[in-house]
Amino acid sequence: MAPVRQWIEYAGAWFVLHALGLLPRKAARAVAAGIARLLYASRPKLARAGLRNLQLAFPEWTEEKRVETLRCMVRHLGWMLGELSQFPRYMRQRMEDLVPREGYEHFAAAQARGKGVIFLTGHMSAWELAPFVQARYGDPLHFLVRPIENPRVDALVLGYRMLSGNQPIDKNQSARAMLRLLREGGTVGILMDQNTLPEEGVFVDFFGIPACTSAGLARIALRTDCAVVPGYVFWDEALGKYRLHFEPALQLVRTGDEEADVRENTARFTQVVENYARRYPDQWLWVHKRWKTRPPGEPPLYTP
Repeated sequence: MAPVRQWIEYAGAWFVLHALGLLPRKAARAVAAGIARLLYASRPKLARAGLRNLQLAFPEWTEEKRVETLRCMVRHLGWMLGELSQFPRYMRQRMEDLVPREGYEHFAAAQARGKGVIFLTGHMSAWELAPFVQARYGDPLHFLVRPIENPRVDALVLGYRMLSGNQPIDKNQSARAMLRLLREGGTVGILMDQNTLPEEGVFVDFFGIPACTSAGLARIALRTDCAVVPGYVFWDEALGKYRLHFEPALQLVRTGDEEADVRENTARFTQVVENYARRYPDQWLWVHKRWKTRPPGEPPLYTP
């Protein structure tokens, strides 16, 4: 990326985050939702990918329902931007008033084992809020992240992500770091819902369709015997707040056949994300081409 473009993008991102951060929370979320709508409208490829994904996942839905689901999804993405801008302010607020936790006893029990915890989640609702809130409650973690292409914007966003004490793990150097952290009893947050390359993953069903999914989490969990605790943050419309939800740790499958165990556990992890997306379809990131990589011999599911 050309240096001039880096600076222009950085200046724009800096201005947006700091301007939103000066606004009250409600206003910041509303303005950010408007920004998200404008960006979404300017990139028709996102709408095409989102509609195609919803056709695959919910073939019984009407086109109107799919369009409305994407409209709500974009609003949630904007709200997440608004929430990110408020992180400095949230450092002075009680998390109990902002984002209540439910099922925390499951996470606490997993931590008590002393073998490390993988916080299994996906691109749900305001996913940037989940690790921030967890750290503000007193349980900081390391989070797996793919660096943003623009290094200046990447550093800016990381600064917000790290405000509450969380630390990033570069996705390109993740395996060794994760093994060390888990063996030390640490917690690692992983988003488990993106397409990957065949050499990095296995095909497991997602909404009944084979999806190439990273096998790394299953391999590391089997190797370290860490706890895998599903959880996510979601917007509770009735409450008018986000909730941070934890579920009981998953029981890992161990048959002695390593590759079969990796595939079966990856399938179980993926089913967790599918359950979330089915429960709150308007809060999952449908514009990602989740089924882009196909098994050998299968035709593509997306048009160029």
